[in-house]
Amino acid sequence: MTTKGHVYVIDDDEAMRDSLDFLLDSSGFGVSVFADAQSFLDALPRLGFGCVVSDVRMPGLDGIELLKRMKAQHSPFPILIMTGHGDVPLAVEAMKLGAVDFLEKPFEDDRLIAMIESAIRQAEPAAKHEAVAHDIAARVASLSPRERQVMEGLIAGLSNKLIAREYDISPRTIEVYRANVMTKMQAGSLSELVRLAMRAGILGD
Repeated sequence: MTTKGHVYVIDDDEAMRDSLDFLLDSSGFGVSVFADAQSFLDALPRLGFGCVVSDVRMPGLDGIELLKRMKAQHSPFPILIMTGHGDVPLAVEAMKLGAVDFLEKPFEDDRLIAMIESAIRQAEPAAKHEAVAHDIAARVASLSPRERQVMEGLIAGLSNKLIAREYDISPRTIEVYRANVMTKMQAGSLSELVRLAMRAGILGD
């Protein structure tokens, strides 16, 4: 059971990948390694939140291009960039593109671990918030047009009878729709439904 979070290592140097895999695994992180940035980006939609540790110079997509792609996708994953000696201009560019920090090779193991822990700690709340927002949006999207109308009536404070009158259907049918709305939205109460609607941006000021 990993307690420190997950780290995604991207480096075209096999010895470096193996070394970081061993170091991070033995330090309590979950680790996934990738030989190139493209294979990481291909897997990204299926990956759980974690910290990315990427080399800056790689064949094909380099670390700078990786940062640009992840920034375009609004990825919440914090990214640490590893650079060789004399790559400070590249490192500066990486930080301008959203990298949380950079490390010059060779680096001390303890420093890398401390940086990863810090990056995960700082980025995790925003990532969790974003995941929750996506989850709520998916629940709203699962509603039929009529269920959406019933939900909007409920959060506007209308009774079943008033909603039924507005859409010219029976109160009994509204009860069925209401039950479906509560189930699909995973709301245990009307107040919880209102909170979810606020988070989804349905309930305006």
